[in-house]
Amino acid sequence: MDSNSAKLNGAVIPHSIAESAAGGPLGLGVQFHKSGLVFTAKQSLVAWEKVGVNLFSFANSSAWWIADWLVYGESTFHDRYVEATRRTSLSYQTLRNYTWVAREFPLHRRRQNLSFSHHLEVVALEKPQQDYWLRKAEELGWSRNKLRGQIRSSQLIQQGEMAAQDSGGCAAEGQEPEACLLNLELSAEDLEKFQRAATKESAPVETWAAEMLRRAAAEL
Repeated sequence: MDSNSAKLNGAVIPHSIAESAAGGPLGLGVQFHKSGLVFTAKQSLVAWEKVGVNLFSFANSSAWWIADWLVYGESTFHDRYVEATRRTSLSYQTLRNYTWVAREFPLHRRRQNLSFSHHLEVVALEKPQQDYWLRKAEELGWSRNKLRGQIRSSQLIQQGEMAAQDSGGCAAEGQEPEACLLNLELSAEDLEKFQRAATKESAPVETWAAEMLRRAAAEL
């Protein structure tokens, strides 16, 4: 074992990885084992928080490492790599998702402040949309679930607009529809502003927009 590695519970790992996970050099009251973590000395709140932050960062990095490992195996060993991946504890679909994300997001497109899961949420979108949503998530500090909700809301609005176009809008003349569909063309930036405003009032963006229009009309 060289000077750049350490042995933890039988596993040899680089010092840089162990130190990153521990938030500092080995031996500062934190022991790492294959099946857990043990605090062997009392931690200050600041030290404990630092360990946690680095652990989450380590966990996110490990997802990317696994993904890149899979891509290399797939491109280098072709059919033989499948047998190797069967020895992992991950399901086939999970492995395919890892590979998909790694191929879709080469290193220069990955956002360091967002998790692997954030990138997985947008992987099925077109590249401009991927970049837009990841940028918004990074700027606004969205969790993975928040990002998923925002994308879903946007898709529902777009589906409503397409339905309005297909149906021609409101019911035919002489009929009494319960509601009419109003087709609005909004920029992505405007849609984001509307969604934030609606969230503050705990309302769906469509309901919020309709209420704003009614208020504006009432003031005429």
